[in-house]
Amino acid sequence: QVQFVESGGGLVQPGGSVRLSCAASGFTFSSFGMRWYRQGPGKERELVAVITSAGDKTSYADFAEGRFTISRDNAKKTVYLQMNSLKPEDTAVYYCKAPNVVGDWGQGTQVTVSS
Repeated sequence: QVQFVESGGGLVQPGGSVRLSCAASGFTFSSFGMRWYRQGPGKERELVAVITSAGDKTSYADFAEGRFTISRDNAKKTVYLQMNSLKPEDTAVYYCKAPNVVGDWGQGTQVTVSS
């Protein structure tokens, strides 16, 4: 059974940092690209960052470029999202997904940026 378990969120002050983790299981993790998404209050889910299966290429939404870094550890079957210089508008539930793998979304991890 394909599963995605996100963790690492919490309450962060503006300008602060947080590192999210996503543990994946039920498929050959090292063969698939991974993505982070987010859904803010009252908003649609949006793409945040993408990483290839080997971790050699990444891409970011405009709002994430220069502040967020996606990475992965194929031995641990885990993808990460390092988020720096956080803003209140980054408040959202963050999810990971392998877009080419059939499976349900995880529960996500809440990131709240507030003073």
